[in-house]
Amino acid sequence: MKLRRTGAFAALSLFLLAAGCGGGGGGENGAQNNASSGSGASAPPAGNETVKLTVASWNSDQNFVDMWKDVQDALNKVYPGIELDYQPVKSTEYNTALNTALRTNSAADIIQLRPYGAGQAIADAGYLEPIDGLQGLDGFKPDQLAAAQGSDGKQYGVPIMLSSTQLFYNKDIFDKYGLKAPATWDELIAAAETLKKNKVTPFAFGSKEGWVLSLTHGAIAPVFLGADFPGKFAKGEAKVDSPEFVKSIEALKSLTPYFPNNFEGLGMDDIRTMFATGQAAMVFDGSFEIAAIQALNPDIHIGIAPVPSPSGGQPSVSAWVDGSYAINKSSKQIDAAKKVLQFMTTKEFGTIVLQKAKSISPVAGAASDDELVSELAKLSGGNASPYFAVTNLGYGDPTSKVTLENSLQGMFLGKLTPDQVAKEVQKSVDTWFKAAGK
Repeated sequence: MKLRRTGAFAALSLFLLAAGCGGGGGGENGAQNNASSGSGASAPPAGNETVKLTVASWNSDQNFVDMWKDVQDALNKVYPGIELDYQPVKSTEYNTALNTALRTNSAADIIQLRPYGAGQAIADAGYLEPIDGLQGLDGFKPDQLAAAQGSDGKQYGVPIMLSSTQLFYNKDIFDKYGLKAPATWDELIAAAETLKKNKVTPFAFGSKEGWVLSLTHGAIAPVFLGADFPGKFAKGEAKVDSPEFVKSIEALKSLTPYFPNNFEGLGMDDIRTMFATGQAAMVFDGSFEIAAIQALNPDIHIGIAPVPSPSGGQPSVSAWVDGSYAINKSSKQIDAAKKVLQFMTTKEFGTIVLQKAKSISPVAGAASDDELVSELAKLSGGNASPYFAVTNLGYGDPTSKVTLENSLQGMFLGKLTPDQVAKEVQKSVDTWFKAAGK
């Protein structure tokens, strides 16, 4: 898959305008004012002087803040002279904050990159230090490394975590009404009907934030598109306005009767709270939300299930590399930053990600004794499909992913049909897409 016309800076401007795409969003607004700004101007170390490195991230939830405290301790066992200053920004505001910091030469030393097209735009704009040959990179799979490469083929980021979308359900509510994890789409709808009759909101959902819509569609779509759809799309053998893609959007819309009242005004914070507090029994959600849900309600019993197929075929989850860490080319501490990125390739770092962030680590050998996280990792390693909107639609001006999100919001406001949503996205794709090898 290639870009037809978008230059690096044009693509970057789109990335900056795009809303966050998940990956542990939510969090406090208070951190946003200083996040992404950093020590590009920090002085070089002298003698035994401690080197201070700023780290910009969209993971602002407390579990990630706590995770980086553990990272600091573990890092200093290997590199005692490096101090990390973690500066998270609310996920939905990260792109704008990072854009401003990069353009004013005040970005952090170490930058969290959105995966695929968005990260590639920053690399192509010349803001990042290539890290080809960094010790430990050979431990990642090629498709994981591809999420943080520039169009020049160079490696710019170390994959930080894998995310997946699937169905979460409240085990206690399901037990109360004699329900079991749905194995088919019909069973999913039947469970929703039972819950609705008992005055329990079946699905926590909201269409206020665009990235939540592409995330939810990304969870549902593979069982309607087929696991090979992204590959066919990349080769020019499948289009977004195809009948199967329209059907995936129709399936999302068909769940409307089971959404909360006034869902058009609800965002992820509301969705998370509804599910965590038992106001809703199910949610299509990202693996990165587990820790935040449990923080709201440590006693919740969460069940996990892949999204069931409407045709009796294999159920599915969507999985993708959800960000990486790269080095600001303007940093005056590039050598120290490379040591931090090298540490991110280790089993020790991967285990901290698993245990603290409760997110799946791409580092081989990283392990967790958390039953829920282990189950997520097992699902992602099974019938996983790419998160199509992230892996294939993150290009264009605005990106086709943003067009999908805006069009889905229009659909839930009654302004577009599923067929019109698909046509709008295809129209966007036609502005930049050129099939691989053509």
